[in-house]
Amino acid sequence: MVAAALVEAFFDEPTNTVSYLVVDPQTHRAAVVDPVLDYDQRTGKASTKSTDRIIGRAVALEAAIDWVLETHVHADHLSGAPYIKVKTGAKVVIGERIREVQKIFRPVFNALDVSGEGSEFDRLVKDGDRLPLGDLTIEVIATPGHTPACVSYRIGNMVFVGDTLFMPDYGTARADFPGGDARALYRSIRRLLALPKETRLFMCHDYLPKGGRDHYAWETTVGDELAHNIHVHEGVSEDQFVAMRQARDATLSAPVLLMPSIQVNMRAGKLPPADANGVHYIKIPVSLAS
Repeated sequence: MVAAALVEAFFDEPTNTVSYLVVDPQTHRAAVVDPVLDYDQRTGKASTKSTDRIIGRAVALEAAIDWVLETHVHADHLSGAPYIKVKTGAKVVIGERIREVQKIFRPVFNALDVSGEGSEFDRLVKDGDRLPLGDLTIEVIATPGHTPACVSYRIGNMVFVGDTLFMPDYGTARADFPGGDARALYRSIRRLLALPKETRLFMCHDYLPKGGRDHYAWETTVGDELAHNIHVHEGVSEDQFVAMRQARDATLSAPVLLMPSIQVNMRAGKLPPADANGVHYIKIPVSLAS
């Protein structure tokens, strides 16, 4: 009998992001899901404190990191994938529709170095693809909606859902970014919630609901989401969800780290090319309000 994977979560409170170290206890092969590069918007300084914690824990467990699994191009934090790749030799994975995301944002930032083909990543995956993790298997589930390239990763009875779902008391992710689609998001969620009710779901983010719990959480189950998710519990139709999502999205501000995150993450976590002076710059497109 194949042993269940060991999972440890690493919560980054400044970005409300949860990264995961997933280890096959038999072979000590490991994957990291959605790692964070610490970035101070005010000073432009970045550090690897968060990724060093994950790597340090892998070392303590005598685990070798084979994969960095990106659920999508994040708009709220910078990816720590390149640092983990340099330190461990891990390959960086993302959904194959990253090509669409790159083609959407390349002209926005005049990012002429971005391939538009996803070649910045080591492995592009599609729905149904499988990756080895020691004696375990990582199954790719395409879950577009929040972005076109969103994927979830299923390992045994666990699914890492990215920004497709939040904890039941917080609901679901926005779908108003370029390429986002509320109907596609609903269908992706329903696909996840068709899995066995005992399936464990791991969020990429958690936020404290107003008037609700006073502690962060990032693990739930299919059964709990079906019964209690405030946006998409059993009985909520696609049209009802789309109307709710579009109305709610219209009230949301852009994420604080939107500009640097997109530019870095569509490059697989790498900074934009340095200018002639050796300095890397983040671009901010500016338009005058009419």
